[in-house]
Amino acid sequence: MSRSLFVPVAILAAALTGACSNNSNPATAPTPVAVSEAFSGTLTVNGAATWPFAVNQTGSITATLTALSTDGAVVGLQLGTWNTTTSATGSCAVPSIANDNASVGTVVIGSAASTANFCVRIYDVGKLTDPTDYVITVTHF
Repeated sequence: MSRSLFVPVAILAAALTGACSNNSNPATAPTPVAVSEAFSGTLTVNGAATWPFAVNQTGSITATLTALSTDGAVVGLQLGTWNTTTSATGSCAVPSIANDNASVGTVVIGSAASTANFCVRIYDVGKLTDPTDYVITVTHF
């Protein structure tokens, strides 16, 4: 009697196994979409400006000094994490990536290991003789 019960159970098991195939495509993560933000203003002699931005995905961050209105101007360009605990207005915290010899076209590259608030900062390194207008383009994921 146990043999007669075994055959229908074996057939049922085989039918169910065939119906549960694993041919479906595995879930794939969506392709990250690059976000570009432009920050602009006027940098004064001995001045600085900081711009915070939020990164919602891990990946690379690039800050490009897109324009300076003064030909041949050299400034500092910094990419860092946004820190609101150091002052009421916040600051671009260390550790950071900086270039103290930036001119038009200079790129500073960093990486976001997690979602967070980051910042880009432009500053006079003692080489400006007049205020200069600037544009910084930040691209991140």
